[in-house]
Amino acid sequence: MLRKNKKNSLIISIIAGILIALLLAAALKSGDLNSSVLFSQIIAVIIVLGFFIFFILLLKKLLPPQPQPQQVQVEMNTGIEKDFVIRPTTSNLTFKDVAGISEVKEELVEIIDFLKNPEKYRSFGINLPKGVLLVGPPGVGKTLIAKALAGEAGVPFFYQSGSGFVQMYVGVGAKRVRDLFSKAKAMAPSIIFIDEIDAIGKARGNLRNDEREATLNQLLTEMDGFEGSEGVIVIGATNKVELLDEALLRPGRFDRRIFVELPGLNDRIEILKVHMKNRPFKGNLENIAKMTVGFSGAALASLVNEASIYALKQNKPYIEEEDFYAVKDKVLIGKRRLNTYTPKEKEILSYYQSAKAVIAYWLGVDFERISLVKDDFKEEDKEIVSKTEIMSKIEVYLAGRVAVESKFSEKYSNAHKDIKKAKEYAVLMIKEYGMGDNLVGDEVEIANILNIAENETKVLYANNKELIEKAYEIMIKNEVIHKEDIEKIKNEIF
Repeated sequence: MLRKNKKNSLIISIIAGILIALLLAAALKSGDLNSSVLFSQIIAVIIVLGFFIFFILLLKKLLPPQPQPQQVQVEMNTGIEKDFVIRPTTSNLTFKDVAGISEVKEELVEIIDFLKNPEKYRSFGINLPKGVLLVGPPGVGKTLIAKALAGEAGVPFFYQSGSGFVQMYVGVGAKRVRDLFSKAKAMAPSIIFIDEIDAIGKARGNLRNDEREATLNQLLTEMDGFEGSEGVIVIGATNKVELLDEALLRPGRFDRRIFVELPGLNDRIEILKVHMKNRPFKGNLENIAKMTVGFSGAALASLVNEASIYALKQNKPYIEEEDFYAVKDKVLIGKRRLNTYTPKEKEILSYYQSAKAVIAYWLGVDFERISLVKDDFKEEDKEIVSKTEIMSKIEVYLAGRVAVESKFSEKYSNAHKDIKKAKEYAVLMIKEYGMGDNLVGDEVEIANILNIAENETKVLYANNKELIEKAYEIMIKNEVIHKEDIEKIKNEIF
């Protein structure tokens, strides 16, 4: 702006000089060098120029300022935008500081060992996985897990949010991705953590967004451009894995997918212990854990804090169980997405999930664990699937409904998701795979398939009722049951 004002002043001065020079030239030509006349003419010119300048300044002040073209500020030395500083941190967190993720730890142990002892793996020609995708609902501790991984391995940790790459200027996001990977490679071994990766990794479709697509393409290029042996691992976190582009999920990019679930009973107890450390408490943490089914780690931290505040307001010397009950509803206000259950609901869900687990075991539908809030059936990528296999899946999804109706003599709404899945498989059988009585099936045949599956499930339930009851005892206590647990119970009964 200062340069522009100087430029304007210089132009006005030049114009004034030219006008005065013209007056002098005219005076010399006419031979009239009378000083008083010449002086009055110069004064008149200056007054006219003064009015002219005043008019320009007034007009400039009245008119709205012209929008200046927006530019990205860039540091001269680094070429990185000033609002996007790439600065690694050394994490002080370890897995001891993050409770309730025992199964996730097992998945990450070998990655830590690789980062600590790369030569041991290189001697066998083993490369580090390029990417690990942490999938789970909000508040389960995905960021903490990544920081703990960096702390355990003792390597630089680069944290960026996916939304930080998304800009209105085409090319900026792609440049930021390049800068991030360049810095991480220079400081390898290192970890890049991209939180909310779905912000840049959404599936490409008809609704074009040139900047986001350019950023995603650059991320794919960078992940293709380095080998696992370089010691840089990319960790992405999302709670919307279904929105991610298929190219991002293929082998060679995010090689591993780790599901971080809501904590079970034992996990919630461990999380509460961490948050209650150095707080005066009188009571049983297990009772608090039992009444917080469906709470994430973040929700439990909030609950502990609110209970502490409540106890302090009551002028108590310590925190009691009743303080947690008093603030539980306050923590849940506006967070109805958290599935909190009454004792009766927990009982129904436990029996429902136990029946699914046992029937899946008998029918050979593979799984590792089934919890109170989530099942873990493995989807096999097979080109050819038999009618028997599909029928088995339908029966598994109907097992919970059949078992609960038999035990409690009532139907409940929690079966709606499984019924929907069972219907989807029935439609595939009849309309897509032609597995009905006729090559071109209809709604009648779909309904017939579901009825047959339900009747067969009732027989399976009756034959395995004792096993389901034993599984239910484990589920109601631990809120989770593993395939190995069912195997053990079966060996005890038979």
